[in-house]
Amino acid sequence: MKFPEALTFDDVLLVPARSDVLPADTDTATRLTRTIDLGIPLISAAMDTVTESKLAIAMAQAGGIGVIHKNLTPQEQAGEVRAVKKFESGMIVNPFIIAPGATLADALRIKESHNISGIPVVEKDSGLLVGILTNRDVRFADNMEQPVSELMTPHTDEKPLITVSEDIGHDDAKRLLHKYRIEKLLVVDGDFRCVGLMTVKDIEKAQAHPDACKDEKGSLRVAAATGVGDEGVARAEALLDAGADVIVVDTAHGHSTGVLAGVERIKKLSNYAQVIAGNVATTDGAQALIDAGADCIKIGMLHRPDIIETVCRMLDQLAPDVPVVVDPVMVAKGGASLLAEDAMAALKENMVPRAAILTPNIPEAEALAGRAAPGLEDAEGLARSLLDLGPKAVLLKGGHRDDAEVMDLLIDAAGARLACTDPFRQATGR
Repeated sequence: MKFPEALTFDDVLLVPARSDVLPADTDTATRLTRTIDLGIPLISAAMDTVTESKLAIAMAQAGGIGVIHKNLTPQEQAGEVRAVKKFESGMIVNPFIIAPGATLADALRIKESHNISGIPVVEKDSGLLVGILTNRDVRFADNMEQPVSELMTPHTDEKPLITVSEDIGHDDAKRLLHKYRIEKLLVVDGDFRCVGLMTVKDIEKAQAHPDACKDEKGSLRVAAATGVGDEGVARAEALLDAGADVIVVDTAHGHSTGVLAGVERIKKLSNYAQVIAGNVATTDGAQALIDAGADCIKIGMLHRPDIIETVCRMLDQLAPDVPVVVDPVMVAKGGASLLAEDAMAALKENMVPRAAILTPNIPEAEALAGRAAPGLEDAEGLARSLLDLGPKAVLLKGGHRDDAEVMDLLIDAAGARLACTDPFRQATGR
């Protein structure tokens, strides 16, 4: 079998150019909503081929945020949200607990259902901590009716459990975990009721990803999409109960009665909830969503010159410092754009010059630049022609031409160049 050539991230190089900026001097932080900041200005799309819990975790660890798609049942989508929120916690607040009179079967059910390894044992009525049940305690137990009180590691005067107060810092927690060679710290209040749990794994994750996007409790942040109407609001309620930080009301036309009513209803579900709504393409649409309570607005754009110019004015007024990624999404064929000439002119005059990144595919690039690139060797020249229109960088997306090798080409105004092939498209010929 002949294997096609394929490249990974380690096989490509960003060619350096002269720069006066040091990495330590850069700040990629931005604001997502009224109360949520991101470490990097990246959000993964609410698409079933893009964002579920695994990508949402990776996005949050990197400083961005992922939007869990809604092509799931509300229960399944809420489960994806919980998976993100429980993946990493500074302190697990109100952890799952068990009573000393419960059975081994009860304990195993909790451990398996919630994928946890240790369960604090508390008195049923008083809530006082009396022990902890760990994997070590149940590893060889086989009597499903055996009570937890006989299996747990108990808290006694002779051998007390290692507990801490709610105000303990990460450094002190690490010292205690190392000193006593344990993997969990039980957090108790003044009456010795268990109110939290700190684990070695969570502290290690926090150290590995210092710029992660987290809530005030130390959990990774996550967003989730919903629709409108009663079903959309019910879904949003389930997502908020699961711990979602942001609800995204994602529709094609955000300036509609249904979307506005949906945003208002979702905002009333929780004082904590942040809502992103859209898409809109006019100042009136954006203002209507703001009045309804939206904390962030998604801006879409139709291919009409008046709307393109209106959106540019909105950006200048509402977010003059926000980087803009311009994806032409035009219908182009054989180097000629089927986009109306006046709309093309408005796009090139208003949107393209202000772009932090311009992301056309090859036919779109040809239409914007006004010249053809019949072969791969012309791709870099085509990208540089687009730079002359004013964007800071051009990401020329390959894979849209049958007569050209598949390649993505990134060129910025400083001259840096990155090229990478698409092995899937090469292998399949698609």
